[in-house]
Amino acid sequence: MNLENSRSYYGQTLTGSADLRTDACCTMEAPPPAVRAALANVHDEVRARYYGCGLVVPDAVRGLSVLDLGSGSGQDAYLLAQLVGESGRVVGVDATPQQLDVARRHLDWHRARFGYRASNVHFLEGDIERLDDLPLEAESFDLIVSNCVINLVADKGAVFRAAHRLLKPGGELYFSDVYADRRVPSALLSDPVLHGECLSGALYWGDFQAIAKASGFGDPRLVTDRPLAIDDPQIAATLAGIRFFSATYRLFKLAGLEPQCEDYGQAVRYRGTIDGSEHSFTLDGHHVLEAGRMFPVCGNSWRMLAETRFAPHFDFFGDFSRHFGVFPGCGTSLPFTPVETAAGSSPCC
Repeated sequence: MNLENSRSYYGQTLTGSADLRTDACCTMEAPPPAVRAALANVHDEVRARYYGCGLVVPDAVRGLSVLDLGSGSGQDAYLLAQLVGESGRVVGVDATPQQLDVARRHLDWHRARFGYRASNVHFLEGDIERLDDLPLEAESFDLIVSNCVINLVADKGAVFRAAHRLLKPGGELYFSDVYADRRVPSALLSDPVLHGECLSGALYWGDFQAIAKASGFGDPRLVTDRPLAIDDPQIAATLAGIRFFSATYRLFKLAGLEPQCEDYGQAVRYRGTIDGSEHSFTLDGHHVLEAGRMFPVCGNSWRMLAETRFAPHFDFFGDFSRHFGVFPGCGTSLPFTPVETAAGSSPCC
């Protein structure tokens, strides 16, 4: 039912983002200048059919090979195509023919707009639960992104396992999606509106952590989050008692990541050399690294910087020869900002 409803809801029921009944599939983050400039180069029809819930544009992507899971009308793919440059590439996968038609219709328009000799974007029709059926080589992508799509699929573990297989060692899955503070009753999955609005398929955050780790992503890192506003009275009544959050996570394909944040007395210093992030670099919500300042980190954070594309932008101090125990505050409570303390939660406009 999930795939059929997704195709129907995003291909026929919705004609644009204004048709959404909640703000679950809306992006509230203010994009940085480089992203704003790139968005201005995306065709109006592509932007009108955008249903993402976050910014899936991490730092330092120049020259990367990127896979966009649930690429829809192509906004994120065309945005990233500019940021990776002509030497990089972006492959989008989507299961909704109407959305793919929009994305493919403007391939040459974007190539000319970007000033590229050949398009660095390619779209495939396929189910992201069955990525093994598509012509995608193992360990062929530096970065995989997804924007408010994984909640729509039934077998979420299949998506994470395939993503891990497709990433190069040191590669990253950087994605935004919708989560719940408890398990959503399975009976609600049959409601086409709740499913299409990215709510009934939302993972309980604890289940997400378990699935991600079982798929090989040892230490999921929360980058940003916001509570969702459900202003539709009927939907709010049906989901009474459940809190939903839009969140962006980053998962690295790294061997040796530990279950907890272990302290080895290590530190890093950011050189300020990433374009657009010269003053500070955000690894996650707890690690905003100011350029030039020594920053103590756990062993996992060390690996996420030293064994990935970020290594040339940091100085590293210490090693793994001496262990000092777990870092304080490495807990297991709800990671998201509570609704009552969040600022700026608002419906989609």
